[in-house]
Amino acid sequence: MNLEEIAFAILALVAVATATLSLLVRELVHTILWVAVFFVDLSAIYFLLYAPFLGVLQLGVYAGAVTVLLLFGIMVTRKRIFAREAATGLGPVPLGLVLTVFIFLVAALGELPQGLVAQRSYAPSDLSAYLFGPGGPWLLLLGLVMLTSVSGAIYLVREGRE
Repeated sequence: MNLEEIAFAILALVAVATATLSLLVRELVHTILWVAVFFVDLSAIYFLLYAPFLGVLQLGVYAGAVTVLLLFGIMVTRKRIFAREAATGLGPVPLGLVLTVFIFLVAALGELPQGLVAQRSYAPSDLSAYLFGPGGPWLLLLGLVMLTSVSGAIYLVREGRE
């Protein structure tokens, strides 16, 4: 096992741990903070896999913008964000389902022959040509849908609504 494989294993464990913690904590703000740590960890995995373009996008868009948007949305819509009434968390049934899926996934991965998943390189210029070419309007539409959903959520939870 070389150093890159060890780093990947550590980053993968941190990703699984932070994703699990984001589901299990009771405070909504803490959930968002664990998700932010997960996004940064995922960015580190992209850098480790020699995909710096995706790593920078992950840091800028998800770890930065999406996390700030979620925190802003919670702070605008909830008067008491650290109160017990704002608590989240999972019950025993979803946790049991996650454990079952995890067991089946580990069993399925153990059955895969070595070398089944082929590694191939990508050209960042192809990705950027798609995002700013034919995929650009769809990306803009996705952003508008997300903006509309956040605006609708703010409208639905604001105080004094009749």
